[in-house]
Amino acid sequence: MRIGILGDVHSNLEALTAAVARLRDERVEHWVQVGDIVGYGADPIACVELVRELRCTVCLGNHDAAVVGFIPTEYFNHFARRAIEWTREHLRPAEMDYLRSLPLKVEHPLYTVVHGSLHLPEQFGYVFSPVEAADSIAKQRTKLAFVGHSHIPAVYMHRNQGSPRDLQCVFEPEFEVDVSSHDRVLVNVGSVGQPRDEDPRAACAVYDSDAQIVRVLRAEYDIETTQRKIRAAGLPSVLADRLALGV
Repeated sequence: MRIGILGDVHSNLEALTAAVARLRDERVEHWVQVGDIVGYGADPIACVELVRELRCTVCLGNHDAAVVGFIPTEYFNHFARRAIEWTREHLRPAEMDYLRSLPLKVEHPLYTVVHGSLHLPEQFGYVFSPVEAADSIAKQRTKLAFVGHSHIPAVYMHRNQGSPRDLQCVFEPEFEVDVSSHDRVLVNVGSVGQPRDEDPRAACAVYDSDAQIVRVLRAEYDIETTQRKIRAAGLPSVLADRLALGV
């Protein structure tokens, strides 16, 4: 099966559309989204609609949780908090109900999906390094797990005969790895709508479960249109400016 994985969307319709087109070119048969469909951008309704249209397996992201009131907004920075408030005001009941229905993690026979990490799912813990990756992999029951949250693509691979913290790691804007010889693999698929690895292109991934190959892909999109929408909505201009820099 060819599985397409979408990272944090953050209400960026242009980036989401480009990532979906890129994955359709890869003949994806099954779709996954790692949470944070909303937040930051100006197209929350359209992004939720497209994720639902794809019938993605989806988990709850921290911005999704904040918008529907599951977690407080105090720990978000000022710009993120303003976007959460704006999103809450602009979503319809149908989208709010959908976000409320999302689980913290999903275990599929071929993979697990969680927004931050498996060892701190309810706290939306980050995986920034092999240290956090090892803690998450220790809780992982499927061979593959997909996460987002950091907005930075990476893969962490573990063999059972090695030390729990003996991981093979790849940190690149785009990569292809053969995971057939590893027992547990944690893939951070980056961000569709707000990359932070200094590559402004939308990030997504594809996993071929037959060949056991994981690829992180990038897609160009119309950043200027997204920026105009953010500014026209009255959202903080920094949320538009950063998109061109990939930070």
